[in-house]
Amino acid sequence: MLILNGKILTMAGKVYENGFVRTNGHIIEAVGSMEDLKDYKRENENKILEVNGSWVMPGIIEAHCHIGITEDKHGIIGDDCNEMTTPITADLRAIDAINPMDAAFHEAIMAGITSVMVGPGSSNVVGGQFAFIKTQGRCIDDMIVKAPAAMKVAFGENPKTNYGDKDQMPCSRMGIAAMLREELTKANHYKKQKESGNLGEIDLKMEAWIPVLNHEIPLKAHVHRADDILTAIRIAKEFGLNLTLDHCTEGHLIADKILESGFPAIVGPGLTARSKIELQNMSFKTNHILNQVGVLIAITTDHPVSVIKYLPLCAGLAVKQGLSMEEGLKAITINAAKICGVDHQVGSLEPGKDADIAIFNGNPMEVFTNTLYTIINGKLIYENNNKEL
Repeated sequence: MLILNGKILTMAGKVYENGFVRTNGHIIEAVGSMEDLKDYKRENENKILEVNGSWVMPGIIEAHCHIGITEDKHGIIGDDCNEMTTPITADLRAIDAINPMDAAFHEAIMAGITSVMVGPGSSNVVGGQFAFIKTQGRCIDDMIVKAPAAMKVAFGENPKTNYGDKDQMPCSRMGIAAMLREELTKANHYKKQKESGNLGEIDLKMEAWIPVLNHEIPLKAHVHRADDILTAIRIAKEFGLNLTLDHCTEGHLIADKILESGFPAIVGPGLTARSKIELQNMSFKTNHILNQVGVLIAITTDHPVSVIKYLPLCAGLAVKQGLSMEEGLKAITINAAKICGVDHQVGSLEPGKDADIAIFNGNPMEVFTNTLYTIINGKLIYENNNKEL
C-alpha cells in the first residue's frame, strides 16, 4: 500500500507536511516527504491512497479498557469483567473472556483505534491478566500482540465495597494492602522453589505471577485517590516491581511523588460522572499537571465507563485544559504504546513497525473531524464512504 500527499504525523519526532507512507505486507516499509518519493511506479503498488493533505497518524491506542469483556448491549449475560467470588484471582486471563464480536470493536475501528489493552475490572484485589490486542478479528488468538501484558490489582472503593458488603476481607484499605503483600510473598517463594528445582505441583495462580516478578509485565493498579496511588507505589517498591498507575484521578495532587516513583500514569476516564467519592477531584487538568512535571502519561476512556470511540475527544479535552497538542496526540499513540510495553511494534509510523495507520480529515481530537481510513496490519479495514463530510 502507498499513502500519498498526507500530513504525516509519525509520533516519532517528525512531521511531514506533504509526505507518504509505504507498507509492505503487515509492516511499514518507508515514511518520508513526497520529495523523497520521485521515481515510484504506481503499477508496483497493490493499493494507492491519495489523501490530499489529510492527517496520517499511527493507529490510536487505548491503554486501559474492558472492551469485549463487558460487552455492548448485552447486560449481565455479556459482562465477564469481574469474578466477584474471591478477592485474589491472578490466574484469570482476559483472552478467555474477550468477545471479538462485541459491537464496540467496530466503533473503535471507525474512530481510528487500532489496538487496545483489555483486562478484568477492579472488584478484586488481584483481578487477573490483561492482554494487548488489535481491534480487528474474529478469533482472539489472532488479535493478540502481547498476552499476558499486565497483572491487574485494585485499591480503594471497589474491592472494599464488593467484599465488605459480604462481611469478608478486605473491607478496609489496610486489608487490601495486606492481601496483596501476602500474595506477592507467596509468589516470590514459589518462584524461588521453582528456580531451585524443589517445586512440587504446578500452581497456576502462582505461575501467573512469574512474568510480573521477572519484570516482563507490570502491575496494573486501579488507583483513584492520592493515598491509594501512594500505597500502590509503596508496595511496588517493596517488591521491586514495575507498575502503571491506572486512572490516577488525584495524581495532580501528588505529581512530584509520582515523578519520584518513576512510574507512568494512564489518566481517566474524565468523560464520566463523579459517581464515587474517589472521583470528587476528577479533572482533565490532571493530564497537563503530570505531563508538566515529567510523568509519562496516556489517556483512557476505561470503556465502557466512557465509550471507547470518544478516546480522541478525551485527549482533546485534556488539551483544552492545558496539555499541548503534541502531548495530547502522544497520549493516545506512542506514550500509550510505551506504557503498555509494545512501542517496539506499534504507536508510531516508523519502518519495521506494524502498519497500523489512521487517516483523518483533520485533527482527530476535534469533534467535527472524521476518520477517513483505518488500516490494521497493512490491511484497509475501514473506509468512510462520506469523505466529503
